[in-house]
Amino acid sequence: MQHLKIFIELTRLNKPIGFMLLFWPCSWGLAYAYLKNQNLNLFLYYMVLFFLGSVLMRSAGCIFNDIVDKDFDKKVKRTKIRPIAAGKISVNQSFLYVCILCLLAFFILIQFNNLTIILGLASMVLAFSYPFMKRITYWPQLFLGITFNWGAVMAYSAFEQAITIEVLILYLAAIFWTLGYDTIYGAQDMSDDEIIGLKSTAIKFKKEIKLFVAVSYTIAILMTLYLFKDYIGFNISALLLLIFLLSLYYQLIAFKKHQPDTCLRMFKFNNFTGLILFLSILSINI
Repeated sequence: MQHLKIFIELTRLNKPIGFMLLFWPCSWGLAYAYLKNQNLNLFLYYMVLFFLGSVLMRSAGCIFNDIVDKDFDKKVKRTKIRPIAAGKISVNQSFLYVCILCLLAFFILIQFNNLTIILGLASMVLAFSYPFMKRITYWPQLFLGITFNWGAVMAYSAFEQAITIEVLILYLAAIFWTLGYDTIYGAQDMSDDEIIGLKSTAIKFKKEIKLFVAVSYTIAILMTLYLFKDYIGFNISALLLLIFLLSLYYQLIAFKKHQPDTCLRMFKFNNFTGLILFLSILSINI
């Protein structure tokens, strides 16, 4: 049981917000493809595969991130209790878990077409480069957005065997969404990160952090509205899209950079935000 507890802590399976934020862009890509190709069985099958893939890859990413950041994690109040930083598990055993999780994710990936497999393999480079970004740039959140939302393109390509301008706009909107919510998340650790020399958009824009998040969310909103302008009228989809927009601005109002609990709460609130946009896309044909 102790080993299971450590594994759950390593993979953050007890904190599902991580893999849900990875999954929602996948669901958006699938729902958007479903508008054109209404194969319900295939849609549901791919939803399950992408959900499982999100859980596996997020879990592998968390462990790899903890391996890379183990020396930094020991110096940050919020992260010093993580299993590797706390010495509960060795780096070698942790890396073995990473390999097993990636192998399981690969078995899921090969269920798709060749284009999606290529995109999935390419995403591995992004996923395992991300932990190093906070050392070299103030924009690791942007790199996270590029990485975390790749699933939107993959999901669309799985359904349609193509990449279109429209799905790339959806991908860009998701990147700015991530840029906003992960800046809110990063505000929790600003003081510790500055002391140990790590970088983030929260630190870069700490004097105008709300303005930066507002700009990021506004760009995400404008791109989303542009993408769905021909689909949405006076219907349930429009109502859900309005709730999606309001949820982003609610976060902007509610988080306080000097109150870490509000930052974490608003970061987690994006699980609701992601769900609402998925439902909005899915309900276009209702």
